[in-house]
Amino acid sequence: MFARKVSMHLKADHAGDFIKKMENEIIPLLRQQHGFLDEITLISQSGKEVYAYSFWENSADAERYDKSVFAQVTNLLAGVIDGTLRIHTYMVANSTFHKMAAAIAS
Repeated sequence: MFARKVSMHLKADHAGDFIKKMENEIIPLLRQQHGFLDEITLISQSGKEVYAYSFWENSADAERYDKSVFAQVTNLLAGVIDGTLRIHTYMVANSTFHKMAAAIAS
């Protein structure tokens, strides 16, 4: 499994707008991408800092998304973020996602 972390600063009082964009536009777009597994988005209590983690089957799938669709995601976020997005990539060493999904399903 492979992970991408995108960190960003939100414009003042735009956390709600950001959440709506994630739920209504970006996550549906991610779900259409080959190899996409999951997305976890964390917003600081101040509502200014965001860390968005997407999980992919492998690095090739994440790279394909980065080259083909990520510019569209960046454009969708343009009205709610300040500055540039910072991207880091990781190989996932271990995960309990499969256990959480099984527990939720039962």
